[in-house]
Amino acid sequence: MDNHYKPKIQKFGRWFSKKHKSRRSRKQLSDESGDEYEEEDNSLIMSSDTDPCSLTNQLRIFVATWNVAGRSPAGSLAVDLDEWLNVKESADIYVLGFQEIVPLKAKNVIGGEDLTEATSWNLLIGQILNDKCACRWITPMINPVTSVVEEDEGEVNNCGRYKLMASKKMVGVFISVWINTSLFNRYSISSVKVCAVACGIMGYLGNKGSVSVSMLIEGTSFCFIVAHLASGEKKGDEGRRNHQVSDIFKRTYFTRDDHCTPRPLTILGHDQIFWFGDLNYRLFLENDLARELIKKQDWIALQEFDQLRQELGDGGVFQGWREGNIKFAPTYKYSAFNSNWYSGTFPSLVGEKQRTPAWCDRILWYGKGVKQHSYFRSESKFSDHKPVSALFSTQIEVVRSNDIGSSKRINGKASSTLLSLITRDSDASPSNRKCHRRKGRL
Repeated sequence: MDNHYKPKIQKFGRWFSKKHKSRRSRKQLSDESGDEYEEEDNSLIMSSDTDPCSLTNQLRIFVATWNVAGRSPAGSLAVDLDEWLNVKESADIYVLGFQEIVPLKAKNVIGGEDLTEATSWNLLIGQILNDKCACRWITPMINPVTSVVEEDEGEVNNCGRYKLMASKKMVGVFISVWINTSLFNRYSISSVKVCAVACGIMGYLGNKGSVSVSMLIEGTSFCFIVAHLASGEKKGDEGRRNHQVSDIFKRTYFTRDDHCTPRPLTILGHDQIFWFGDLNYRLFLENDLARELIKKQDWIALQEFDQLRQELGDGGVFQGWREGNIKFAPTYKYSAFNSNWYSGTFPSLVGEKQRTPAWCDRILWYGKGVKQHSYFRSESKFSDHKPVSALFSTQIEVVRSNDIGSSKRINGKASSTLLSLITRDSDASPSNRKCHRRKGRL
């Protein structure tokens, strides 16, 4: 690790450890069982007979990431998108993260935001999810949803199954969140907020960084973070990525309309958190040896050299987070001449960059009540990255209407929401300080 970043990463590691108790390594289940992602947590399944204040329901969430290499969506891409989104096994919520939806040129990085490409992607996604009926569902691009979501029942049932709930673009990083319209009749969905953190050139330009969405479904808070981290496979480049991760943790902050509402302000203040994107972590392995293991499809051996796996362990920037078993080939970098080959397979090709293949595109999660049912890549030839997807089921706390003002957490224990962090952030927020000063004058 680069010595320039080492003290900062160590400091962040100590800060993170104070907020989270180290989780004991879970027993690895057999590959043949088919249940390696699922973990039963019966403490989260409460009935109305057990807890008079709340009960839990289950949602299916589809999370996916794709670096599209600066290319605009084309009509022929609909076939790839249909395969990528796996619409036949529909989810309640689709959370899609993109990187490089525009080329990372100076005019795009320094200039003002242009939503043309983001709108084009949202239209195409909406057409796939809603059977060619998407135009009326893209209003959040113009009028972002910021608080309680209220839908007219006639409108919900009239056209399309999915509504675009949140959409945010920062240079090339882009997030698009779609929710099945039937959820509006079943749950209270509120406090939809977005946040962008630029930590690229000079630490503050948007060629690298994250866009995040925070929302509350009944009594459970969700946070979705799409990130594009520093590239590079030289020794020490992982230090820059780690520094950016810690920067995103510290600088992501969701504003609060009503400081009296117990809504999370930071990433770690949420119940269920999903972090995904082109995280750019590479392999500590020579190119020839990596390609030999790929040829053998020995994913277990290859993962021993994966940088992100190390960061998921003790002392890493993602300590305590989880990732499903990887049973697919590295997703980067594919040749521009033939996307069935990794870049550099045929060195004689002019302009072909030599890159060690790596799992740059990843999906992580944190929080109780989350089960991952699948983790896979798609085979689109649109980009030099392959899209990566995961299907989750999550438990949400449904608060009874007569207990909204005093809902309590299941088991009465502080969970991954880090109650102390929320309280500290709440007290430190400008609106809260003003409130305290006004009270002091009364």
